[in-house]
Formats: sequence, C-alpha cells, structure tokens
Amino acid sequence: MLNPVTDDFLQTLRAQLPADLFRDPAPQYLEEPRGRYAGQAGVVLAPASTDQVAAIVRACAQARVGVVPYGGGTGLVGGQVLSDGPAPVVLSLERMNAVRALHAAENVIVAEAGVILADLRAAAQGAGRLFPLSLASEGSARIGGCLATNAGGVNVLRYGNARDLCLGVEAVLPDGTVLNGLSRLRKDNTGYDLRDLLIGAEGTLGIITAASLKLLPRPTANGTALLVVPDPAAALALLDMARGIAGDAVSAFELISGVGLDFLAETLPDIRQPFASRHDWMVLVELGLFGDQNPDEVLTDLYGHAAEAGLVSNGLIAQSEGQRAELWSIREHIPEGNRRIGSVSSHDISVPISAIPDFIEKGAQVIAGLGDFRINCFGHLGDGNLHFNVFPMPGKTRADHHAERDAIKRAVHDLVHEMGGSVSAEHGVGRLKVEDLERYGDPGKLSAMRAIKAALDPAGIMNPGAVLHGG
Repeated sequence: MLNPVTDDFLQTLRAQLPADLFRDPAPQYLEEPRGRYAGQAGVVLAPASTDQVAAIVRACAQARVGVVPYGGGTGLVGGQVLSDGPAPVVLSLERMNAVRALHAAENVIVAEAGVILADLRAAAQGAGRLFPLSLASEGSARIGGCLATNAGGVNVLRYGNARDLCLGVEAVLPDGTVLNGLSRLRKDNTGYDLRDLLIGAEGTLGIITAASLKLLPRPTANGTALLVVPDPAAALALLDMARGIAGDAVSAFELISGVGLDFLAETLPDIRQPFASRHDWMVLVELGLFGDQNPDEVLTDLYGHAAEAGLVSNGLIAQSEGQRAELWSIREHIPEGNRRIGSVSSHDISVPISAIPDFIEKGAQVIAGLGDFRINCFGHLGDGNLHFNVFPMPGKTRADHHAERDAIKRAVHDLVHEMGGSVSAEHGVGRLKVEDLERYGDPGKLSAMRAIKAALDPAGIMNPGAVLHGG
C-alpha cells in the first residue's frame, strides 16, 4: 500500500531540498487536455537537476509515496494525472530544460527531459540538422514525455517513433539510483537495452531525465501537396505510387477526411478551406528531397501518374513556404476542431496498413449499428495509425451520449483486435487504457511486464495506476 504525502513527509523533503523546488499545485499540473481526469497532488516539485530528481525519488521510496512525472501535460490517456488513491508527489521536469551538448559532426544532440520539442527542433535547425519528431503539440510537449510515451507524429513513415531517434537515456530508477546511459554510440551490445525498456514505459519504471538523440541531414528542398482521392483504398495505392516515384523522400502521408474539414469550418472558420467544393477523402503528402531534385516537378509527376490511374481527382501543390505552412495548418488544427466539437469516444488505433480501407468501412458499419454519429477518421496512413473518432450529430453534445461511450469504445477496439491491430498506436496506455491492455494484451507479454515492474519497482511508487493494474 502506498502512503499519501503527509506533513511529516513534507518536512523531510524541505530539510533535504532547496525551497525553490516547491510549487503550488496549480491547475496546470492537475489537468489533462481531454478533461476526463482531475488530478491530485500532495506536493508539486520542480527539480533542476538529476541529483535532485534522485533525492526526491529516494525519499518517496523510503516513505512509500507515489511519484507522478509531469512533462508538458499534453498526454491524451491520463498518464500525467492521478485522480484517486493516496495523494502523490507530482514531479515536474519543467526546469530541466537545457540542451547539454550538440555534436553536429556525429549527428547527436543531448537534451534534458524538460526541453520543449519545438525548442529541440530549433536547436537542431540552428546547427543545420533535423530532429524529425513532429507533433501538433510540439510547442508544449517535452522530450522526456515524448520518450516516456514513445510518441509518433507525422514523420514516423520516414524517420520512426521517438524510440527510433534515441541513442541513450539518463534516468532515475525507482530506488533513486541514477542510470547514466547517455550513450552517443550507434552500436553497443553490452547486455540488456535499458533504454528501450524505459522508453514507452510512461514513467512506471523510472523517470527519464535526459537523452542523447539522433539528428539527421536537413533536406535541401521540401514539397507539400494536398490531393483529393476517391477513397482510402486509392490513398494506399497513391502511397505506393509516391514511394515508387520519390522513394524514401516521402516524409509524411496523412489521410484527411471531409468530416475533419467540416469541423474546422464549424469551429475554426479562420482556417481557410483548401477547395471550393467538399471532398470525402484527401491525403497530405510531404517530400524531403536532397541535391538538385525539384519538389514541384516530383509532385507534378506524381499527380499526373495518379490522375491517369484514377487515384486523384483534384489537388494543390504548395508553391511557397507560406502555402506549405497553410496546408500543414489544416492538418495540425484538426485535433483542435475535434476538441471543440467534443468527441463521444476517441480511438488512437493501428491496423496492418493493407487492412486500413477494410477497417474504415467496417468501423463505420459498427458505429452505424450503435446510433447516429459522425466519424472523423484521419491520421498517419503510411504507418497504419488512424485516429478513428466518434462525434455527436449537429445539435447534440458528447454529454448526450455519455451512456453510450463505453459501448462505442468496446465495439471499435474489438474490431481493431479482430483485425490484428493495436488499441494504442502512439498515445500510450496511461490510465485510460489499462482495462484495454488487460483485455487485448498478450498474456505472455502482460506476465513479463508485471515481472519487470515488480523487480524494478516493488513498492509500486512510480506513476501508480498507469499502464498496469496495481502499478
């Protein structure tokens, strides 16, 4: 059993830690973007160094007090807030925001966990390099949280998830031991890969305090196009064609539905609609080219071949950086449009790429059998990750369908599982999907996860209740 933060424990902390670590438990530390959980905190601490993180965790381990790591607060599955149980220490990484080193010749940057993703990308750009992890929330998401959840984003197709961009981590383990793993090596086969164990663990096995990360050459030219396709099957065929023409230069390939643009028109009318008429399905294509390749020529060639094959019927090719930013703004504002409409049930899922058209069709049939709803299906087509979100019809709100939410989520996730997919593609498990992991997870994997948790965190102090029952 865990203990709450008590006055005696606070006195112990104040005797060991500088006064400037203590923060008021402001709402920002106790809320999450979807408003489904309200957090609690016995105390909020904002350490400025790894040694201070270690001191806090050691004190919590001795007192059996829970620790909830807090990064940018952008997580969508409740991993950053604890609603019930003994009041924990909320440990914010906001002050650990230094870029410790940048080795341009090695294509490596070493950053503390509290560095905001956009700032990290800017630091790489300043050195003539690219850090390709890109999220809609990159202006507030912090790299520690991105690694803790193995964040994805729009460039996974070409560059991989956060895990694929990490060479090593520094972390504080549940007993307060510091893991000094900031390797800059591409090859290091010296035993268990603790880096990959901590990445994606959502703070349940330790707190990532810094990371050494891969940088890449910046493309010499970028091209962006928004292309109208008749259906998701045509979108997949277009992806195959784009790779045939441009190869690995395809950096992003995003599926966008007409419903998503409808929501933008309804809630964010300042976002300019790209076409005069409505279209059911579109794809946003991003190319990153090197050398003398001209992105406009490559995209024009792609459009010509795709139109001849009946895969596209209309399109826009950005002719300037401003137009490119405008097209990406549409994609990046879709989550905000969704938030303003208010989803009944949102689903971050993945299925085998070839099964995407079948899933979208069957998913619509499943939802139609449960009532009248709107579906905004969009996402990262090239890596099989869709956001299949269900919304009320005009004139209704998500509160009107509260009683149906669980049935909708269960029906969608059952279909995903049936088709060999995952019910958490890039957002993690957090607290929202603990039951889903129990229901759909492989028993062998779950047994191994519980054994690892018990071995590293026998008292269960690290982000209690996240990922695993009793965690």
